[in-house]
Amino acid sequence: MGRKVTVATCSLNQWALDFEGNLERILKSIEIARANGAKYRLGPELEICGYGCADHFYESDTLLHSFQALRKLLESPITQDIICDVGISLRISLPSCRKILLIRPKMLMANHGNYRELRWFSPWNQLRQVEEYFLPRMIQEVTGQDTVPFGDCVLSTKDTCIGTEICAELWSPRSPHISMGLDGVEIFTNSSASHHELRKADQRVNLIKSATTKSGGIYLYANQRGCDGDRVYYDGCALVAINGDIVAQGAQFSLNDVVCMDMKRTRKERTGSPESEHKPCHRVKVDFSLSDDGDDIYLPTHQPITWHFHTPEEEICLGPACWLWDYLRRSGQAGFLLPLSGGVDSSSTACIVHSMCVLLCQAVEDGNSQVLEDVHRVVGDDSYRPQHPRELCSRIFTTCYMGSENSSEATCSRAKDLANQIGSTHMNINIDMAVKGILSIFSVVTGKWPQFRTNGGSHRENLAMQNVQARVRMVLAYLFAQLSLWARGKPGGLLVLGSANVDESLTGYFTKYDCSSADINPIGGISKTDLKSFLLYCVEQFQLTALRGILAAPPTAELEPLTDGQVSQTDEADMGMTYSELSVIGRLRKISKCGPFSMFCKLIHMWKDALSPTEVAQKVKHFFRMYSVNRHKMTTITPSYHAVSYSPDDNRFDLRPFLYNTRWTWQFRCIDNQVAINP
Repeated sequence: MGRKVTVATCSLNQWALDFEGNLERILKSIEIARANGAKYRLGPELEICGYGCADHFYESDTLLHSFQALRKLLESPITQDIICDVGISLRISLPSCRKILLIRPKMLMANHGNYRELRWFSPWNQLRQVEEYFLPRMIQEVTGQDTVPFGDCVLSTKDTCIGTEICAELWSPRSPHISMGLDGVEIFTNSSASHHELRKADQRVNLIKSATTKSGGIYLYANQRGCDGDRVYYDGCALVAINGDIVAQGAQFSLNDVVCMDMKRTRKERTGSPESEHKPCHRVKVDFSLSDDGDDIYLPTHQPITWHFHTPEEEICLGPACWLWDYLRRSGQAGFLLPLSGGVDSSSTACIVHSMCVLLCQAVEDGNSQVLEDVHRVVGDDSYRPQHPRELCSRIFTTCYMGSENSSEATCSRAKDLANQIGSTHMNINIDMAVKGILSIFSVVTGKWPQFRTNGGSHRENLAMQNVQARVRMVLAYLFAQLSLWARGKPGGLLVLGSANVDESLTGYFTKYDCSSADINPIGGISKTDLKSFLLYCVEQFQLTALRGILAAPPTAELEPLTDGQVSQTDEADMGMTYSELSVIGRLRKISKCGPFSMFCKLIHMWKDALSPTEVAQKVKHFFRMYSVNRHKMTTITPSYHAVSYSPDDNRFDLRPFLYNTRWTWQFRCIDNQVAINP
């Protein structure tokens, strides 16, 4: 027969080095947990200092301020009569009497993709070993303790046993919950800082379900939420699982800074039994109970729920929108400016901003006072209350179509129609005068005037003529971002939004320092294929019918002269491959870790029904030439929302040289030899 225990887990929107705000959110979550009768509260990884401190972890200030905040927690009356599991660079369990029960260090570091934990931390690799840790004097003054247990140990209360694993440890084939479960641990906790990727949530949920499927028990999962000042978005999803069933689910995407979820009627039940042969865990005993005295016989057992997984289109709609809002409200700026070309990419960025406004209006309607306070600060009006997404959009979102003599009426019209439907403040700007002025300077100095290819110019001239237009747009975007509100008599500046997708970044199909150069880019980690599906979703979800014409038009940069008033340049023709082909190649390059030859070997089988080995070889060679010639562009790419595991982001996710031998002589020779055998 189980006893009722009330436990709480949470998702907090913590911010790197925001010790004041982080402490307030931690205390608020504990207050909510206590109000709901919880005797144990779990928080996300590194919640005191924020997960994204990066090289600030090297600084003694970061540890000092973390311990100062920890002292505030110990002294607060809010943390009394509850066990609080909090994290700095360690997991610390605080009981009800201003004491530290134990410090559990992380045993497996996340050190791949976006994560570089081994750069700052060392894992605790002494299995089942515990030492005494001397506390800083400021903590000793509060707790009266000189030392506390430090190491691979579990917490044994009067009525149950609690074991901790931290974030990446869940993903390991030797997760700590396995050995803890075999030793009789009943409640497993996981404090995480796990970021969002499209189609990732089910992996996380399945791992948590499996953790208690075989040996039974309760699993609490806490995760950070928000941008934390970086390229990733931590997507919450706090949950509780019992014996392999999900019994409580927190939202994956939300504008709430603090989401605390408690289980009032959790019964301690197990489906398995401990194995006596397993090396026992070191138990730290505490005179504290998670269950109340009384008869629990009439309490119901847990009721499983069905986890709601968002579609990829919903994920694109919600994740980047929440990320943008975090960035905007914390940057101190007054809104966004987007060069809106009337194409799929910039329209996707515009729709994400519109989705953000929808979420803000809904949050205000639901009584979220923090969101309303942030909106007041962004718009500079404490009396303002958003009533409709279009009306809010008009205050914080400016779009501009930057046309030239090479732009078509169709794209101009499509941009204007979409701006009207989402409600942005829209401008039409003609860049011809600026382009001619720059070319005039070149002509005065050199005595030459470059021409487009259609007018007899060389390839170099043609490319330069396109690039000067693109770079003028970047300069104008920043000029209008800085001064357009000033011109309207309003305070503040605007953040410039970019709209280069992940496939264009992969091949370098953009001009360095053009409109891809912005402050942030919400779609930089999303493929063109997914963006098209997202826009189809927006047509129905937000009734943005202007998107139908945008989706029907061929993608084009419109940097070369029109032919009889019509676009003669398309992206896929310029790149020499389709966007769907690029997505496949991108996944093979990053996820499957393929160089030119191994990629060719895989693609001749994957594309055998459509292309011959000779044609596959041509595409592979063409891609790697483009990729290597343009890799230098990734060193200056705009910070983008991380959404896919094949992103070429050079900042930390995809570390490669930016100067290549672009001939790939050895690698391409291997491909040629294989084609010669089977053309």
